[in-house]
Amino acid sequence: MALVTGLELLLDGRCRTLARGGRVGIVANPTAVARDDSGRLGHIVDVLSARDGIEVAVLFGPEHGIRGDAQDMIAVAEATDPRTGIPVRSLYGHDEASLSPALDDVKGLDAVVFDIQDVGSRYYTYVWTMVLVMRVCARAGVPVVVLDRPNPIGGLVEGGRIRDGFESFVGLMSLPNRHGLTAGEIARWANATDEIGCELEVVEMVGWFRQRYYDETGLPWVQPSPNMPTLDTAIVYPGMCLLEGTELSEGRGTTRPFEQFGAPFIDGHALATELDSYDLPGVVFRPVGFLPQFQKHAGTPCGGVAMHVTDRDFFKPYLTGVACLRAVKQLYPDQFQWRTRAYEFVDDVPAIDLLCGTDEVRKAVDAGVPLDDLLLLWSVEMAQLGRELRDWHVYE
Repeated sequence: MALVTGLELLLDGRCRTLARGGRVGIVANPTAVARDDSGRLGHIVDVLSARDGIEVAVLFGPEHGIRGDAQDMIAVAEATDPRTGIPVRSLYGHDEASLSPALDDVKGLDAVVFDIQDVGSRYYTYVWTMVLVMRVCARAGVPVVVLDRPNPIGGLVEGGRIRDGFESFVGLMSLPNRHGLTAGEIARWANATDEIGCELEVVEMVGWFRQRYYDETGLPWVQPSPNMPTLDTAIVYPGMCLLEGTELSEGRGTTRPFEQFGAPFIDGHALATELDSYDLPGVVFRPVGFLPQFQKHAGTPCGGVAMHVTDRDFFKPYLTGVACLRAVKQLYPDQFQWRTRAYEFVDDVPAIDLLCGTDEVRKAVDAGVPLDDLLLLWSVEMAQLGRELRDWHVYE
Protein backbone atom coordinates (compact mmCIF):
# COMPACT_ATOMS: atom_id res chain seq x y z
CA MET A 1 0.00 0.00 0.00
CA ALA A 2 1.36 3.44 -0.95
CA LEU A 3 1.89 5.80 1.96
CA VAL A 4 -0.17 8.99 1.97
CA THR A 5 0.90 11.75 4.37
CA GLY A 6 -1.32 13.90 6.54
CA LEU A 7 -0.68 16.93 4.31
CA GLU A 8 -1.72 15.05 1.20
CA LEU A 9 -4.91 13.92 2.95
CA LEU A 10 -5.65 17.49 4.05
CA LEU A 11 -5.34 18.60 0.43
CA ASP A 12 -7.78 15.81 -0.45
CA GLY A 13 -10.33 17.34 1.91
CA ARG A 14 -9.87 14.98 4.85
CA CYS A 15 -9.45 17.50 7.62
CA ARG A 16 -12.52 18.35 9.69
CA THR A 17 -11.06 21.51 11.18
CA LEU A 18 -10.35 23.11 7.80
CA ALA A 19 -13.30 21.64 5.90
CA ARG A 20 -14.74 25.13 5.47
CA GLY A 21 -11.40 26.88 5.05
CA GLY A 22 -10.38 29.64 7.41
CA ARG A 23 -7.53 31.79 8.61
CA VAL A 24 -4.56 29.65 9.61
CA GLY A 25 -1.04 29.76 10.96
CA ILE A 26 1.51 27.19 9.89
CA VAL A 27 4.40 25.64 11.83
CA ALA A 28 6.60 23.93 9.26
CA ASN A 29 10.06 23.47 7.78
CA PRO A 30 11.31 22.19 4.40
CA THR A 31 9.98 18.67 5.05
CA ALA A 32 6.34 19.82 4.79
CA VAL A 33 5.88 18.81 1.17
CA ALA A 34 3.12 17.07 -0.76
CA ARG A 35 3.26 15.27 -4.10
CA ASP A 36 0.93 16.36 -6.87
CA ASP A 37 -0.39 14.12 -9.65
CA SER A 38 2.83 14.53 -11.63
CA GLY A 39 5.03 13.70 -8.63
CA ARG A 40 6.28 17.24 -8.09
CA LEU A 41 6.78 18.34 -4.49
CA GLY A 42 4.96 21.42 -3.26
CA HIS A 43 5.67 23.05 0.11
CA ILE A 44 2.77 23.43 2.53
CA VAL A 45 3.02 27.23 2.55
CA ASP A 46 2.73 27.41 -1.22
CA VAL A 47 0.00 24.79 -1.67
CA LEU A 48 -2.22 26.06 1.15
CA SER A 49 -1.77 29.67 0.08
CA ALA A 50 -3.15 28.66 -3.32
CA ARG A 51 -6.26 26.97 -1.89
CA ASP A 52 -9.61 28.72 -2.15
CA GLY A 53 -11.08 29.47 1.26
CA ILE A 54 -7.81 29.24 3.20
CA GLU A 55 -5.90 32.34 4.24
CA VAL A 56 -2.39 31.65 5.51
CA ALA A 57 -2.04 34.56 7.93
CA VAL A 58 1.21 33.79 9.74
CA LEU A 59 4.11 31.35 9.63
CA PHE A 60 5.98 30.09 12.67
CA GLY A 61 9.65 29.23 12.22
CA PRO A 62 10.96 26.45 14.53
CA GLU A 63 14.65 25.68 15.09
CA HIS A 64 16.50 25.93 11.74
CA GLY A 65 13.72 28.12 10.31
CA ILE A 66 10.67 27.71 8.10
CA ARG A 67 12.91 27.16 5.07
CA GLY A 68 15.62 25.25 7.01
CA ASP A 69 18.55 27.59 6.50
CA ALA A 70 19.70 28.15 10.12
CA GLN A 71 22.28 25.95 11.86
CA ASP A 72 21.57 24.26 15.21
CA MET A 73 21.20 26.51 18.26
CA ILE A 74 21.22 29.60 16.00
CA ALA A 75 18.35 32.01 16.64
CA VAL A 76 15.69 32.19 13.94
CA ALA A 77 14.85 35.78 13.04
CA GLU A 78 11.45 37.41 12.69
CA ALA A 79 11.02 37.90 8.96
CA THR A 80 8.76 37.96 5.94
CA ASP A 81 8.62 34.84 3.80
CA PRO A 82 10.29 35.95 0.54
CA ARG A 83 8.09 33.79 -1.69
CA THR A 84 4.67 34.57 -0.26
CA GLY A 85 5.13 37.79 1.73
CA ILE A 86 3.56 36.15 4.80
CA PRO A 87 5.00 37.28 8.15
CA VAL A 88 7.22 34.75 9.94
CA ARG A 89 7.26 34.62 13.72
CA SER A 90 10.26 32.95 15.36
CA LEU A 91 9.83 29.95 17.65
CA TYR A 92 13.56 29.70 18.31
CA GLY A 93 15.10 32.93 19.49
CA HIS A 94 17.60 33.99 22.10
CA ASP A 95 15.86 32.77 25.26
CA GLU A 96 13.45 30.14 26.56
CA ALA A 97 10.46 32.45 26.23
CA SER A 98 11.02 32.65 22.49
CA LEU A 99 10.21 28.94 22.05
CA SER A 100 6.45 29.52 22.33
CA PRO A 101 4.29 31.68 20.07
CA ALA A 102 2.90 34.89 21.51
CA LEU A 103 -0.75 34.62 22.50
CA ASP A 104 -1.59 37.57 20.23
CA ASP A 105 -0.05 35.75 17.24
CA VAL A 106 -2.52 32.88 17.47
CA LYS A 107 -5.63 34.77 18.59
CA GLY A 108 -8.03 35.26 15.73
CA LEU A 109 -6.81 32.21 13.81
CA ASP A 110 -9.19 29.41 12.93
CA ALA A 111 -6.40 26.85 13.34
CA VAL A 112 -2.66 26.38 13.64
CA VAL A 113 -1.34 23.63 11.36
CA PHE A 114 1.80 21.70 12.31
CA ASP A 115 3.63 19.71 9.63
CA ILE A 116 7.27 18.71 10.26
CA GLN A 117 9.08 15.41 9.70
CA ASP A 118 10.40 14.13 13.04
CA VAL A 119 13.33 11.68 13.25
CA GLY A 120 12.23 9.46 16.14
CA SER A 121 14.46 10.79 18.92
CA ARG A 122 13.29 12.97 21.81
CA TYR A 123 16.28 15.36 21.48
CA TYR A 124 14.91 16.56 18.16
CA THR A 125 13.19 19.77 19.13
CA TYR A 126 10.34 19.92 16.63
CA VAL A 127 7.89 17.81 18.63
CA TRP A 128 8.50 20.02 21.67
CA THR A 129 7.79 23.08 19.53
CA MET A 130 4.52 21.32 18.67
CA VAL A 131 3.71 20.78 22.37
CA LEU A 132 4.46 24.43 23.23
CA VAL A 133 2.23 25.58 20.36
CA MET A 134 -0.54 23.33 21.67
CA ARG A 135 -0.24 24.88 25.13
CA VAL A 136 -0.60 28.44 23.80
CA CYS A 137 -3.41 27.49 21.42
CA ALA A 138 -5.29 25.85 24.29
CA ARG A 139 -5.17 29.16 26.16
CA ALA A 140 -6.36 31.04 23.07
CA GLY A 141 -9.09 28.54 22.19
CA VAL A 142 -7.54 27.89 18.77
CA PRO A 143 -7.57 24.35 17.33
CA VAL A 144 -4.30 22.66 16.35
CA VAL A 145 -4.08 20.37 13.32
CA VAL A 146 -1.12 17.96 13.24
CA LEU A 147 -0.42 16.49 9.81
CA ASP A 148 1.20 13.17 10.57
CA ARG A 149 4.33 11.75 8.94
CA PRO A 150 6.25 8.50 9.50
CA ASN A 151 8.70 7.80 12.27
CA PRO A 152 11.62 7.27 9.86
CA ILE A 153 13.46 4.82 12.12
CA GLY A 154 10.46 2.64 12.94
CA GLY A 155 8.67 1.85 16.17
CA LEU A 156 11.40 0.49 18.47
CA VAL A 157 11.93 2.06 21.91
CA GLU A 158 15.27 2.57 23.65
CA GLY A 159 16.35 4.64 26.65
CA GLY A 160 14.91 5.73 29.95
CA ARG A 161 12.67 8.29 31.57
CA ILE A 162 13.48 11.94 32.23
CA ARG A 163 13.96 12.48 35.96
CA ASP A 164 12.41 15.51 37.67
CA GLY A 165 14.63 18.55 37.19
CA PHE A 166 16.13 17.37 33.91
CA GLU A 167 13.36 18.60 31.61
CA SER A 168 14.46 20.91 28.79
CA PHE A 169 13.87 21.72 25.14
CA VAL A 170 15.46 18.35 24.28
CA GLY A 171 12.85 16.67 26.48
CA LEU A 172 9.95 18.69 27.88
CA MET A 173 8.14 15.50 28.88
CA SER A 174 9.34 12.02 29.74
CA LEU A 175 9.75 10.17 26.48
CA PRO A 176 12.58 7.63 26.02
CA ASN A 177 15.56 8.65 23.91
CA ARG A 178 14.25 6.62 20.97
CA HIS A 179 10.50 6.89 21.35
CA GLY A 180 9.03 4.88 18.48
CA LEU A 181 6.11 7.30 17.96
CA THR A 182 4.96 9.64 15.23
CA ALA A 183 4.43 13.36 15.81
CA GLY A 184 0.67 12.82 15.77
CA GLU A 185 0.89 10.11 18.41
CA ILE A 186 3.09 12.35 20.56
CA ALA A 187 0.57 15.17 20.20
CA ARG A 188 -2.26 12.99 21.52
CA TRP A 189 -0.07 11.55 24.29
CA ALA A 190 1.09 15.01 25.41
CA ASN A 191 -2.40 16.52 25.24
CA ALA A 192 -3.72 13.86 27.60
CA THR A 193 -0.68 13.26 29.82
CA ASP A 194 0.11 16.95 30.34
CA GLU A 195 -3.61 17.85 30.50
CA ILE A 196 -3.07 20.57 27.91
CA GLY A 197 -6.70 20.75 26.89
CA CYS A 198 -5.95 21.62 23.29
CA GLU A 199 -8.62 21.13 20.63
CA LEU A 200 -6.53 18.75 18.57
CA GLU A 201 -7.04 17.05 15.22
CA VAL A 202 -4.42 14.62 13.94
CA VAL A 203 -4.71 13.89 10.24
CA GLU A 204 -3.42 10.33 10.24
CA MET A 205 -1.35 8.81 7.46
CA VAL A 206 -2.62 6.00 5.32
CA GLY A 207 -0.27 3.12 4.56
CA TRP A 208 2.40 3.43 7.26
CA PHE A 209 3.29 0.44 9.43
CA ARG A 210 5.40 0.77 12.56
CA GLN A 211 8.16 -1.59 11.42
CA ARG A 212 8.75 0.38 8.20
CA TYR A 213 11.83 2.56 7.85
CA TYR A 214 11.62 5.71 5.78
CA ASP A 215 13.30 4.18 2.75
CA GLU A 216 10.44 1.65 2.63
CA THR A 217 7.72 4.32 2.37
CA GLY A 218 8.28 5.56 -1.18
CA LEU A 219 8.58 9.14 0.14
CA PRO A 220 11.55 11.31 -0.84
CA TRP A 221 13.97 12.20 1.96
CA VAL A 222 13.93 15.95 2.59
CA GLN A 223 16.53 17.07 5.13
CA PRO A 224 14.61 17.95 8.31
CA SER A 225 17.62 19.94 9.58
CA PRO A 226 21.01 20.97 8.18
CA ASN A 227 22.87 18.13 9.90
CA MET A 228 20.36 15.36 9.16
CA PRO A 229 21.33 14.67 5.53
CA THR A 230 20.20 11.04 5.25
CA LEU A 231 18.16 8.28 6.85
CA ASP A 232 21.47 6.75 7.97
CA THR A 233 22.03 9.87 10.09
CA ALA A 234 18.61 9.52 11.70
CA ILE A 235 19.25 5.86 12.55
CA VAL A 236 22.35 6.65 14.64
CA TYR A 237 21.09 9.98 16.03
CA PRO A 238 19.29 8.66 19.17
CA GLY A 239 22.70 7.70 20.53
CA MET A 240 25.21 9.89 18.77
CA CYS A 241 23.43 13.13 19.70
CA LEU A 242 24.86 12.44 23.18
CA LEU A 243 28.17 13.71 21.80
CA GLU A 244 26.64 17.20 21.95
CA GLY A 245 27.04 16.88 25.73
CA THR A 246 30.83 16.68 25.35
CA GLU A 247 33.65 18.64 23.74
CA LEU A 248 34.11 15.88 21.17
CA SER A 249 33.16 16.67 17.58
CA GLU A 250 29.99 14.81 16.62
CA GLY A 251 30.96 15.25 12.98
CA ARG A 252 29.22 18.57 12.38
CA GLY A 253 31.14 20.43 9.74
CA THR A 254 31.67 17.20 7.77
CA THR A 255 29.51 15.38 5.23
CA ARG A 256 28.70 12.56 7.72
CA PRO A 257 27.50 14.26 10.94
CA PHE A 258 26.73 11.86 13.82
CA GLU A 259 28.02 8.90 11.80
CA GLN A 260 31.58 9.84 12.72
CA PHE A 261 33.04 11.53 15.75
CA GLY A 262 36.38 12.35 17.27
CA ALA A 263 38.78 14.99 18.56
CA PRO A 264 42.37 16.14 17.91
CA PHE A 265 43.72 13.94 20.70
CA ILE A 266 42.09 10.66 19.57
CA ASP A 267 43.88 7.78 17.86
CA GLY A 268 41.14 6.34 15.68
CA HIS A 269 42.67 2.85 15.58
CA ALA A 270 42.82 2.66 19.38
CA LEU A 271 39.25 3.90 19.69
CA ALA A 272 37.93 1.44 17.09
CA THR A 273 39.68 -1.42 18.91
CA GLU A 274 38.14 -0.36 22.23
CA LEU A 275 34.65 -0.10 20.75
CA ASP A 276 34.98 -3.43 18.93
CA SER A 277 35.74 -5.06 22.29
CA TYR A 278 32.21 -4.11 23.48
CA ASP A 279 30.65 -6.38 20.82
CA LEU A 280 27.81 -3.95 20.16
CA PRO A 281 24.97 -5.37 18.04
CA GLY A 282 24.48 -4.33 14.42
CA VAL A 283 27.40 -1.93 14.06
CA VAL A 284 31.11 -1.88 13.20
CA PHE A 285 33.65 0.91 13.64
CA ARG A 286 36.30 2.18 11.24
CA PRO A 287 39.22 4.48 12.15
CA VAL A 288 39.01 7.85 10.40
CA GLY A 289 40.60 11.25 10.26
CA PHE A 290 38.47 14.30 9.46
CA LEU A 291 38.64 18.08 9.40
CA PRO A 292 35.49 19.82 10.69
CA GLN A 293 34.69 22.96 8.74
CA PHE A 294 32.64 24.56 11.51
CA GLN A 295 31.64 24.20 15.17
CA LYS A 296 33.75 22.07 17.54
CA HIS A 297 37.43 21.76 16.47
CA ALA A 298 36.74 23.66 13.25
CA GLY A 299 39.82 23.68 11.03
CA THR A 300 41.71 21.25 13.30
CA PRO A 301 42.48 17.67 12.15
CA CYS A 302 40.64 15.11 14.29
CA GLY A 303 41.10 11.39 14.78
CA GLY A 304 38.10 9.23 15.51
CA VAL A 305 35.85 6.55 14.14
CA ALA A 306 33.10 6.19 11.58
CA MET A 307 30.27 3.87 12.45
CA HIS A 308 28.63 1.56 9.94
CA VAL A 309 25.27 0.07 10.86
CA THR A 310 25.26 -3.49 9.54
CA ASP A 311 21.82 -4.54 10.82
CA ARG A 312 19.48 -1.71 11.68
CA ASP A 313 16.90 -4.05 13.24
CA PHE A 314 19.40 -5.19 15.89
CA PHE A 315 21.37 -1.95 16.22
CA LYS A 316 20.89 -0.15 19.54
CA PRO A 317 21.71 3.52 18.94
CA TYR A 318 21.40 4.74 22.54
CA LEU A 319 23.54 1.94 23.94
CA THR A 320 26.07 2.62 21.19
CA GLY A 321 26.17 6.32 22.01
CA VAL A 322 26.79 5.63 25.70
CA ALA A 323 29.46 3.10 24.70
CA CYS A 324 31.23 5.78 22.64
CA LEU A 325 31.29 8.11 25.65
CA ARG A 326 32.67 5.35 27.86
CA ALA A 327 35.32 4.32 25.34
CA VAL A 328 36.77 7.83 24.97
CA LYS A 329 36.66 8.40 28.73
CA GLN A 330 38.51 5.12 29.33
CA LEU A 331 41.19 5.81 26.73
CA TYR A 332 41.65 9.55 27.34
CA PRO A 333 40.55 10.34 30.91
CA ASP A 334 42.58 13.56 31.07
CA GLN A 335 41.51 14.98 27.69
CA PHE A 336 37.85 13.94 27.64
CA GLN A 337 35.56 16.79 28.73
CA TRP A 338 31.84 17.15 29.29
CA ARG A 339 30.25 20.28 27.84
CA THR A 340 29.90 22.94 30.56
CA ARG A 341 28.54 25.74 28.37
CA ALA A 342 24.81 26.51 28.28
CA TYR A 343 22.80 24.06 26.20
CA GLU A 344 19.34 24.73 24.77
CA PHE A 345 18.84 27.74 27.07
CA VAL A 346 19.84 25.83 30.24
CA ASP A 347 23.06 26.83 31.98
CA ASP A 348 22.76 25.18 35.40
CA VAL A 349 22.49 21.51 34.35
CA PRO A 350 25.21 19.74 32.30
CA ALA A 351 24.18 19.20 28.70
CA ILE A 352 24.78 15.45 28.94
CA ASP A 353 22.34 15.21 31.86
CA LEU A 354 19.63 16.97 29.83
CA LEU A 355 20.24 14.60 26.92
CA CYS A 356 20.16 11.51 29.13
CA GLY A 357 17.36 12.86 31.31
CA THR A 358 19.41 12.01 34.41
CA ASP A 359 22.85 12.55 35.91
CA GLU A 360 23.31 8.81 36.48
CA VAL A 361 24.86 8.10 33.07
CA ARG A 362 27.47 10.87 33.39
CA LYS A 363 28.44 9.76 36.88
CA ALA A 364 28.68 6.11 35.84
CA VAL A 365 30.85 6.93 32.81
CA ASP A 366 33.14 9.03 35.02
CA ALA A 367 33.38 6.13 37.47
CA GLY A 368 34.35 3.64 34.74
CA VAL A 369 31.26 1.46 35.25
CA PRO A 370 31.24 -1.50 32.79
CA LEU A 371 28.93 -1.14 29.79
CA ASP A 372 26.67 -4.03 30.89
CA ASP A 373 26.07 -2.21 34.18
CA LEU A 374 25.44 1.07 32.37
CA LEU A 375 22.70 -0.67 30.39
CA LEU A 376 20.93 -1.51 33.66
CA LEU A 377 20.43 2.23 34.27
CA TRP A 378 17.65 2.33 31.70
CA SER A 379 16.78 -1.21 30.58
CA VAL A 380 14.05 -1.95 33.16
CA GLU A 381 12.18 1.33 32.76
CA MET A 382 12.66 1.12 28.99
CA ALA A 383 10.44 -1.96 28.96
CA GLN A 384 7.88 -0.19 31.15
CA LEU A 385 7.89 2.88 28.89
CA GLY A 386 7.41 0.71 25.83
CA ARG A 387 4.30 -0.84 27.35
CA GLU A 388 2.90 2.56 28.39
CA LEU A 389 3.45 4.14 24.99
CA ARG A 390 1.72 1.30 23.17
CA ASP A 391 -1.55 2.77 24.47
CA TRP A 392 -0.95 5.72 22.13
CA HIS A 393 -0.15 3.73 19.01
CA VAL A 394 -2.36 4.56 16.03
CA TYR A 395 -0.46 2.50 13.46
CA GLU A 396 0.17 -1.25 13.57
